[in-house]
Amino acid sequence: MKYKTALSLLLLSIAIIAGGCTTKPVQTKHHMTKGMMFQSVPKGKATILQKGPHAYSCAICGMNLPMFYKTNHTAKTPKGIKQYCSLHCLVYDNEFNKTDLYNVKVVDTNSLRFIDAMKAWYVVGSNKPATMSRISKYAFKSEKEAKAFAKKYGGKVMHFYDAYKIATQDFTKKQ
Repeated sequence: MKYKTALSLLLLSIAIIAGGCTTKPVQTKHHMTKGMMFQSVPKGKATILQKGPHAYSCAICGMNLPMFYKTNHTAKTPKGIKQYCSLHCLVYDNEFNKTDLYNVKVVDTNSLRFIDAMKAWYVVGSNKPATMSRISKYAFKSEKEAKAFAKKYGGKVMHFYDAYKIATQDFTKKQ
Protein backbone atom coordinates (compact mmCIF):
# COMPACT_ATOMS: atom_id res chain seq x y z
CA MET A 1 0.00 0.00 0.00
CA LYS A 2 1.40 3.41 -0.95
CA TYR A 3 1.10 6.38 1.43
CA LYS A 4 1.16 9.88 -0.06
CA THR A 5 1.65 11.91 3.09
CA ALA A 6 3.84 11.69 6.13
CA LEU A 7 0.71 12.02 8.26
CA SER A 8 -0.80 8.87 6.76
CA LEU A 9 2.39 6.98 7.52
CA LEU A 10 2.46 8.37 11.06
CA LEU A 11 -1.17 7.35 11.69
CA LEU A 12 -0.47 3.87 10.38
CA SER A 13 2.61 3.54 12.60
CA ILE A 14 0.62 4.62 15.66
CA ALA A 15 -2.15 2.14 14.80
CA ILE A 16 0.32 -0.73 14.43
CA ILE A 17 2.15 0.10 17.67
CA ALA A 18 -1.02 0.73 19.68
CA GLY A 19 -3.19 -2.06 18.38
CA GLY A 20 -0.99 -4.48 16.55
CA CYS A 21 -1.20 -5.19 12.84
CA THR A 22 -4.87 -5.66 12.03
CA THR A 23 -7.27 -5.14 9.16
CA LYS A 24 -9.99 -3.72 11.42
CA PRO A 25 -10.37 0.08 11.67
CA VAL A 26 -8.66 1.49 14.73
CA GLN A 27 -11.09 3.35 16.98
CA THR A 28 -9.41 6.46 18.30
CA LYS A 29 -10.35 9.80 19.77
CA HIS A 30 -10.56 10.99 16.14
CA HIS A 31 -13.95 9.29 15.82
CA MET A 32 -12.95 7.00 12.99
CA THR A 33 -15.82 5.49 11.08
CA LYS A 34 -15.29 2.78 8.48
CA GLY A 35 -11.55 3.41 8.73
CA MET A 36 -11.84 7.19 8.23
CA MET A 37 -11.62 10.14 10.59
CA PHE A 38 -14.71 12.33 10.97
CA GLN A 39 -13.12 15.09 8.86
CA SER A 40 -12.23 12.70 6.01
CA VAL A 41 -13.96 11.89 2.76
CA PRO A 42 -12.87 9.53 -0.02
CA LYS A 43 -10.68 11.33 -2.56
CA GLY A 44 -13.45 11.12 -5.19
CA LYS A 45 -15.89 13.04 -2.97
CA ALA A 46 -13.51 15.95 -2.31
CA THR A 47 -13.78 19.05 -4.48
CA ILE A 48 -10.30 20.37 -5.13
CA LEU A 49 -10.30 23.94 -6.43
CA GLN A 50 -6.60 24.73 -6.50
CA LYS A 51 -4.41 23.63 -9.40
CA GLY A 52 -0.90 22.31 -9.78
CA PRO A 53 1.22 19.34 -8.74
CA HIS A 54 0.30 19.78 -5.06
CA ALA A 55 -3.41 20.41 -5.60
CA TYR A 56 -4.43 17.77 -3.03
CA SER A 57 -2.24 19.32 -0.30
CA CYS A 58 -3.01 22.25 1.99
CA ALA A 59 -1.42 25.42 0.62
CA ILE A 60 0.18 26.12 4.03
CA CYS A 61 0.95 22.91 5.92
CA GLY A 62 0.83 20.32 3.14
CA MET A 63 -1.79 18.11 4.85
CA ASN A 64 -3.91 15.90 2.60
CA LEU A 65 -7.06 17.87 1.72
CA PRO A 66 -9.48 14.90 1.38
CA MET A 67 -8.27 13.58 4.76
CA PHE A 68 -9.36 16.85 6.41
CA TYR A 69 -12.03 17.80 3.88
CA LYS A 70 -14.88 18.73 6.25
CA THR A 71 -12.73 21.59 7.57
CA ASN A 72 -11.42 22.76 4.15
CA HIS A 73 -11.48 26.44 3.24
CA THR A 74 -10.54 28.07 -0.03
CA ALA A 75 -9.88 31.64 -1.10
CA LYS A 76 -8.95 33.58 -4.19
CA THR A 77 -5.59 35.36 -3.98
CA PRO A 78 -3.73 37.63 -6.40
CA LYS A 79 -1.85 34.50 -7.57
CA GLY A 80 -4.87 32.20 -7.91
CA ILE A 81 -7.02 29.95 -5.74
CA LYS A 82 -5.58 28.42 -2.58
CA GLN A 83 -7.15 25.59 -0.62
CA TYR A 84 -6.51 25.02 3.08
CA CYS A 85 -7.10 22.02 5.35
CA SER A 86 -8.54 24.27 8.03
CA LEU A 87 -9.47 27.74 9.17
CA HIS A 88 -6.20 27.66 11.12
CA CYS A 89 -4.12 27.54 7.92
CA LEU A 90 -6.26 30.18 6.20
CA VAL A 91 -5.72 32.49 9.20
CA TYR A 92 -1.98 31.81 9.10
CA ASP A 93 -1.79 32.70 5.40
CA ASN A 94 -3.78 35.89 5.92
CA GLU A 95 -2.23 37.09 9.18
CA PHE A 96 1.40 35.97 8.89
CA ASN A 97 2.05 35.58 5.17
CA LYS A 98 -0.04 38.72 4.58
CA THR A 99 -1.75 37.07 1.62
CA ASP A 100 -4.73 39.05 0.34
CA LEU A 101 -7.68 36.66 0.49
CA TYR A 102 -11.10 37.21 -0.99
CA ASN A 103 -14.14 35.13 -1.92
CA VAL A 104 -13.49 32.82 1.04
CA LYS A 105 -15.43 29.58 0.97
CA VAL A 106 -15.75 26.68 3.40
CA VAL A 107 -16.97 23.11 3.07
CA ASP A 108 -20.48 22.59 4.40
CA THR A 109 -20.13 19.64 6.78
CA ASN A 110 -23.41 18.07 5.65
CA SER A 111 -23.48 18.55 1.87
CA LEU A 112 -19.66 18.49 1.38
CA ARG A 113 -20.03 21.45 -1.01
CA PHE A 114 -18.18 24.74 -0.79
CA ILE A 115 -20.33 27.59 0.50
CA ASP A 116 -19.68 31.28 1.14
CA ALA A 117 -17.81 31.44 4.47
CA MET A 118 -19.32 34.85 5.25
CA LYS A 119 -22.82 33.32 5.15
CA ALA A 120 -21.89 30.05 6.87
CA TRP A 121 -22.78 29.10 10.41
CA TYR A 122 -19.79 27.67 12.30
CA VAL A 123 -19.91 25.30 15.26
CA VAL A 124 -16.79 25.97 17.30
CA GLY A 125 -15.62 23.68 20.10
CA SER A 126 -17.64 20.53 19.42
CA ASN A 127 -16.42 17.13 20.58
CA LYS A 128 -15.57 16.22 16.96
CA PRO A 129 -11.84 16.41 16.21
CA ALA A 130 -10.19 19.67 15.28
CA THR A 131 -7.84 20.19 12.35
CA MET A 132 -4.54 21.98 13.07
CA SER A 133 -5.99 23.32 16.33
CA ARG A 134 -7.24 22.17 19.71
CA ILE A 135 -10.64 23.74 19.04
CA SER A 136 -12.81 22.23 16.30
CA LYS A 137 -14.51 24.44 13.72
CA TYR A 138 -17.16 23.00 11.38
CA ALA A 139 -19.33 25.03 9.01
CA PHE A 140 -22.93 24.65 7.88
CA LYS A 141 -25.12 26.32 5.27
CA SER A 142 -27.99 26.94 7.68
CA GLU A 143 -28.28 28.00 11.28
CA LYS A 144 -30.74 25.13 11.84
CA GLU A 145 -28.15 22.54 10.73
CA ALA A 146 -25.44 24.17 12.86
CA LYS A 147 -27.69 24.17 15.93
CA ALA A 148 -28.60 20.50 15.39
CA PHE A 149 -24.90 19.59 15.15
CA ALA A 150 -24.09 21.64 18.29
CA LYS A 151 -26.95 19.99 20.18
CA LYS A 152 -25.59 16.54 19.30
CA TYR A 153 -21.83 17.20 19.57
CA GLY A 154 -21.50 20.36 21.65
CA GLY A 155 -19.89 23.65 20.69
CA LYS A 156 -21.09 27.18 20.06
CA VAL A 157 -22.80 28.43 16.90
CA MET A 158 -21.29 31.59 15.40
CA HIS A 159 -20.42 33.42 12.20
CA PHE A 160 -17.14 33.40 10.24
CA TYR A 161 -15.54 36.46 11.87
CA ASP A 162 -16.06 35.06 15.38
CA ALA A 163 -14.64 31.67 14.35
CA TYR A 164 -11.74 33.49 12.64
CA LYS A 165 -11.00 35.42 15.83
CA ILE A 166 -10.92 32.17 17.83
CA ALA A 167 -8.60 30.62 15.22
CA THR A 168 -6.14 33.53 15.64
CA GLN A 169 -5.74 32.45 19.27
CA ASP A 170 -3.91 29.35 18.02
CA PHE A 171 -0.96 31.66 17.37
CA THR A 172 -0.84 33.63 20.61
CA LYS A 173 1.86 32.72 23.11
CA LYS A 174 0.86 31.53 26.54
CA GLN A 175 2.54 33.57 29.24
